[in-house]
Amino acid sequence: MINILITLAAFLTMEFVAWFTHKYIMHGLLWILHKDHHHKESNGFFEHNDFFFLIFALPGIAGIFFGIQAGFNDLFWIGLGITFYGFTYFFVHDIFIHQRFKFIRHLENDYFKAIRRAHKIHHKNIGKEQGECFGMLWVPIKYFKNSKSNNAE
Repeated sequence: MINILITLAAFLTMEFVAWFTHKYIMHGLLWILHKDHHHKESNGFFEHNDFFFLIFALPGIAGIFFGIQAGFNDLFWIGLGITFYGFTYFFVHDIFIHQRFKFIRHLENDYFKAIRRAHKIHHKNIGKEQGECFGMLWVPIKYFKNSKSNNAE
């Protein structure tokens, strides 16, 4: 049971790590890699922004690897939580929101509508500064309110 809690805690912590990294590193020091995600400078499938996939994967891989080497200690379960978050991020961000693979188009669920709406607001600002909605799974309440009012129309 403790291993499941460690994995869940690592998964949930990654939402904060993703928010912090997105706001202060991707829209800061490493804007050069993230910029094409907002500007769509090329028509290719890959973006410079995709390097963040590798950057974020390394701690999960390291945790799993070194955790196995040490007999499935806490590092393994932390690495597993980070990796689960990475899969979730890829699924929600790249497949559901940005439709890089076109097999999930419409989900009639207030939570998923709110995620998509918050991300759309994030992309309204194409510059490095003054963005909002830097997280992925945690969505401010105001986007749920908009989702529910749109269902009533």
